[in-house]
This record gives sequence, C-alpha cells and structure tokens, in this order.
Amino acid sequence: MSKYSVIDLFAGAGGLSLGFMQTGKYEIKVAFENNPDMQDTYKKNHHNVEVLGNVCDADYSAIKSKYGSIDVVIGGPPCQGFSNANRQKNTAISQNNMLVRQYIRAILELSPKAFVMENVSMLKSDVHRFYLTEEDVTIVKNYSIPVKETSLCLLESEFVFDGVLSIIRSKESVLQYLWDEKHYAELNVIYKATKNPIKLVEALKKHKKSLLEFSKHHINNSDDFILKADSEAFSAIVHYIENGSDSESIKTSISKAIMFQRMLSKAKEIYDNNIVVEKYETATDINAIIKSYAVYDYLKCILESKKHGYVISSDVLCAADYGAPQKRMRFVAIGIKKNISPKVALPKGKFDEDEYYTVRDAIEDLEDVDAITDVAADVGIQLKHKSVGELATILRDSSTLYNHVITKTTDVAMERFKALKQGQNFHALSEELKTNTYTDVTRTQNTIYLRLNYDEPSGTVVNVRKSMWVHPTQNRAISVREAARLQTFPDSFVFCGSKDKQYQQVGNAVPPIMAKAIAEKLSKLLDK
Repeated sequence: MSKYSVIDLFAGAGGLSLGFMQTGKYEIKVAFENNPDMQDTYKKNHHNVEVLGNVCDADYSAIKSKYGSIDVVIGGPPCQGFSNANRQKNTAISQNNMLVRQYIRAILELSPKAFVMENVSMLKSDVHRFYLTEEDVTIVKNYSIPVKETSLCLLESEFVFDGVLSIIRSKESVLQYLWDEKHYAELNVIYKATKNPIKLVEALKKHKKSLLEFSKHHINNSDDFILKADSEAFSAIVHYIENGSDSESIKTSISKAIMFQRMLSKAKEIYDNNIVVEKYETATDINAIIKSYAVYDYLKCILESKKHGYVISSDVLCAADYGAPQKRMRFVAIGIKKNISPKVALPKGKFDEDEYYTVRDAIEDLEDVDAITDVAADVGIQLKHKSVGELATILRDSSTLYNHVITKTTDVAMERFKALKQGQNFHALSEELKTNTYTDVTRTQNTIYLRLNYDEPSGTVVNVRKSMWVHPTQNRAISVREAARLQTFPDSFVFCGSKDKQYQQVGNAVPPIMAKAIAEKLSKLLDK
C-alpha cells in the first residue's frame, strides 16, 4: 500500500515529522521551516524531503503540481495570543497569530484528507485570540465566528492627562510622539532594572554611552505633556551619570515617559493592523474597546463549515500518557474530511500515572558518559554496550552519541548545584546564593535551577540552558542529548547549530513518541 503524503508546516527540528515517519505509513514531501539551524537539523535527519523557508510565501498550487495531492497537513504554528495582564510589553498584538492563519490557508488550498495541529496547552483559553480587523469583518460574519468585546489598556489612570485621547485618535500625532525603537529599548532596560538597586547601577553603567547619545534627542524646554516627560526622563539619567546622584529616584523620573511610549506603540499597532475600535473608555484607565475572537473558534468555524467539510476533535494531551518521560501538556487538534469519517478522536494514552516513564528511565545510562562543553569538539562519543531499561533501549539506537554537550559551569552555578537536592529549584537556595542573578528573585520561575528528580517524569522540557536544569546526581547542566532523550528523540537524531540553538530546538519540539501515537490513530481512519 502506498504511503500517505504529508506536508509539515512550522516543522522545527522535525519531532512531529519523525513521529509520523516512525509509523511507516507516511511520506513527508515538503517541510516549511524558516529558522536556518532548524532547517539544517531537519535536513540532516529527514532525507528526501524538500525543505522550504517562509510559509507565508508558500505556493501550494506549485506543490500539488510537483507532488500530486497532499493527504495530510501537520504542524505547530506559533501562537502567543495577547494578554492585558502583562503590561511590561511594549506590544499588544502578536504577529505570530498570523501564522495560525497561514496554517489554515494551507488546509484550504491543499484540501487534504486530514490535518493535525499541535500548539501550547493554553490555545483554547481567552489569551489566544485575534483582534478583529477591517479585513476580518466579512470572514467573521460569513463563518459565524463568535466575537466578544475586549478591553485593551493603553494607559493606566495615574498617567492620564488632558488631551491624551485626541493624540491616540490621530495616527499622525501617535507617530510624531513615538520614539525610535532603539531609544525606547535602552530606557526600558533601565526602567526594568529599577526593581533591583544593584542591577540598576550595573545597567546605567553598561548603557551609559548610548543613553547620553540618545538624550540629545529628548532633553527640551517644551511645555507639551509628552515631550516634557521625555525630557524629565533623560535629564534624570544624564544627571545621575554626571553627578552620581541617588539612583533610586530614577524610576519616578522615567515612569511617565515609558508608559507614554507603551501607549503610543499600542496605538500604532491598532492603526498598522487595521484593528476595529468600537470606542475608547476613559473613566479611569484609557482603554480601547475592540472585538476579538478565539483562535480555536476561528479554526473550527472555518474548517467545519459546509464549504470545507472537516470534522475536528481537540484536547490537551499529556506526553507522559503516551510514553514520554515528561509531563508536557500540549493542545492537539485533529481533523478529517467528513466524507472519509463522520467522527474523529485523538488517541487515548497507554500509560497510567503510576506507569509513567521517569527521568531515570530516559537518561541514567548516560550518567557515566562525560559531557563536553564545546560544540566544535562534538565528533561523537562511542558508547559501550550496557544493559538498559525499556525506554532507554528504544532511545539508545546508535553506538555513537552526539549532542552530549553542556554549558560550562561557573563558580557561582557550581555552588548552587551543590546546594540543590533532587526536585529542588532556585527558591530552595539560601539568600546568599540567590544574589546578583535575577532582577526580582521572588518572581523567579520554579523551573529555574531545577535539579531533576530521577524517579519522576520531568516537567515540560523548554530551553533547559536558559532555565539551568541540573542533572539529578551530577553537578552539571543537563546536556542537549539528555534533554532530547526526555523529549523521546532517539540518539540517531542529531541536532545542528550552536549550543543554545540546539537546546532551543529540543525545547520547541513535539515529542516524537506522542506524534507517533497520533499518526497511528489517524492512519486507522485513513486506511478505512
């Protein structure tokens, strides 16, 4: 029987593709991935697949002409959504949301028998929404996509001034007051550092040259409310640099300028993206009242319509249920043409919680293999034969071990490693071991400096270099290969690029063992 033809969008290193390939039922024809290092990794591990770049430039009619009809579209489009809760951001609208539209475009133009979309577990939540644009109005109406009013905070009440609304309502005024992005970025570094006096002094010293240069553009004698705030902010910076005054007063001096720039930046995004503003609320904060709709509703309403004819099932799956040694929660949607199957369901997990594979199952056999710190020196480590458990037997499919690369351990990190027991993280350290690392140590995530517990599945594997994950028994970081094992990549799968790029590729990936379970479930429907 011939294999089902597949296109992988936003393919990354190729974890989703690998799971589909492992079933022996599918053939990946084309993969889209824009990141050069991920492209290299994909090509190295998936031979005979045409790897293309920006999915926004995809010509699906040309692909059909070259490869014939495509049976299955798979992929994990990035989707960050928006949240008013995070007012540290200078932006309001994630351009990544447009990539979900590109995924849907592929399905509409290729009309595959089925599709699989993987994403963050929060995709179904209210955070992941599209703002209604002028271009969306017809689509939303035609497909009856439910919308709701959403309040986008542009400026908090303590910073509101007379005339602010007339500025926001004029694109010309917004552009007139908006700084060069480099100027905002520099001052924002200082603003964020004001939470920690030591970090603030370090930041002022580090950015001194550029701050003095940029100040020439902002110090003025204007009575205009925004320009005056600009001048106050940079005057305070200059005064500190030249006179060494009290650094703690800087936050008060620069807050208004920062908040005004965030307001202007969000207002510019509204204009740039043609967002439909219903009205502006000014009772306390300045809020733009706009309409929005959930990303998942957009996908479901369009693809399940009579015009396109898919039936869709979705859920948040735990990778540990499918044999991964980590409790990674991911949203997965699977769709199939109704004329092939009137219903569809995601595969049930085969592992109960008391049967989960653990970190020990995945990486203990590498405990006595010395890791290296230089990617350039990674010529492969020859593994000696040893008896290993069930999961390690599956993953240890090569006698040569690549990517067993770790970050160099600093003296500070080593002291922290030695102090941590399995399952403990940064918050378990003594106060003297927490200093001079993070701006606000109380808000440090529980995944930072986490020493893994051998006898439990890990949490969600992210970029474990940035999170500084620690080996369960060794005083060193988790290696790229060990992180890949936790994701269920076999040792024969080799990652390319710099150390950080390798860690990032592993963290972004779909666990192949879960992808394989989904692919097997889908093939049963397609085989009918």
